[in-house]
Amino acid sequence: MLAVLMITTAFVIKTENPSLKIGDKAPLTNIKMLTPTDVSVSLDDVKKENGLLVVFSCNTCPFVLAWEDRYNELSDLAASNKIGMVLVNSNEAKRAGDDSKDEMARHMRKMQYKMPYVIDNNHKLADAFGARTTPHVYLFNKKGELAYVGAIDDNQDKKAVSKTYLKSAINELGKGKTTVSTPETKAVGCSIKRTASK
Repeated sequence: MLAVLMITTAFVIKTENPSLKIGDKAPLTNIKMLTPTDVSVSLDDVKKENGLLVVFSCNTCPFVLAWEDRYNELSDLAASNKIGMVLVNSNEAKRAGDDSKDEMARHMRKMQYKMPYVIDNNHKLADAFGARTTPHVYLFNKKGELAYVGAIDDNQDKKAVSKTYLKSAINELGKGKTTVSTPETKAVGCSIKRTASK
């Protein structure tokens, strides 16, 4: 029984997509993804002079619902610091339900997103990033290198936030820096709903 458990565990570890490390280059930046309104967007299209903010998100995860009231603020802050922002929905296993194209369009309108919200078919981008949760934040510097990864801030309750990890990192990159004071925090959220086979 123990041998079977060890083999199973080894298989899971081996088949997991490794997470990007600080300093790694952004992958698949030229891959085109569609928004729910059929606009074709790549990470290269979104990035700006000082970098790129990628947030893996979805429509119904309670953690996303708790944090997404900060999305538009982050978009404004990123833009003011010459950093692009994109939301990525990689929940392929829920594409016929809560994270369908139509539901994404409805959610995007409801929340009045200021940034592109794109469909990551077969979770290719999430796999390349090693993204695990929604939300999961990746902030790249002007060289396309990962400068910050993890959570938006330290509390789902906006009024109780004491550490604004992502905002601080955005402001640092906006000053022309390529590294930030706190490069990594723990991303807390729902698991990305991957399909068993691609």
